[in-house]
Amino acid sequence: MKRETLAPRSDWPQKIEALGLDFHTGADAEPYWWEAACYAFTADEVDVLEEATETLHGLCLETVDRLVSRGELGRLDIPPAYWPWIAESWRRRDPDLYGRFDLAYDGLSPPKMLEYNADTPTALIEAAVVQWYWLEEVKEGADQFNSIHEKLIDRWKALRALAPADARLHLTGYFTDLEDRRTVEYMQDVAGQAGWAAEPLDIADIGWNGEIFTDLSEAPIRFLFKLYPWEWLLREQFGAHPL
Repeated sequence: MKRETLAPRSDWPQKIEALGLDFHTGADAEPYWWEAACYAFTADEVDVLEEATETLHGLCLETVDRLVSRGELGRLDIPPAYWPWIAESWRRRDPDLYGRFDLAYDGLSPPKMLEYNADTPTALIEAAVVQWYWLEEVKEGADQFNSIHEKLIDRWKALRALAPADARLHLTGYFTDLEDRRTVEYMQDVAGQAGWAAEPLDIADIGWNGEIFTDLSEAPIRFLFKLYPWEWLLREQFGAHPL
């Protein structure tokens, strides 16, 4: 694993904004997207990272299975009213979509998990799209070892096959946050490529009519992708309604 120092492209803000990454600089003027360095991995190192990710994912699923079977969801600080609901979903093996591991890795020692964000993972546009276009321009002949974009489309296709022919997908998040909004819009794009009729909806605009969740046109929400933390949702005014 090598850290390479590079000269940033002179017009990098305009180029990445055209790809949807318009939250590239923070309020403190510090760039979030950084082109002055990159990391080059060998094929073996990529294999190590992929194997570690699969192993860690499996261990996380095993942990959830144990907590559910032992009735110990309280160890995750989940309100008791939701324990049977979560356990039922787990036993049904309701489908999942994606998650993001944050790993510590030096190219020598085994990768270590810092965090597994399988609820509200962002960094999709950066890793799947912007990095690829940067690579094409700056590192001709090099390869991007992730295939996030293609795999998301494949996963959305698999989920589409489980839904009725007239199914409509809503995608929600906290749209005041620009990063979250752009991530939801990107997810709308890949879901659309997978055959979904999909539309974004700010989480503040989701309604409850006493029986079902509805959108701004009072249409029922049957299939929903959310980029919004469960620990917020379950403790809010509408938190009891998912049950």
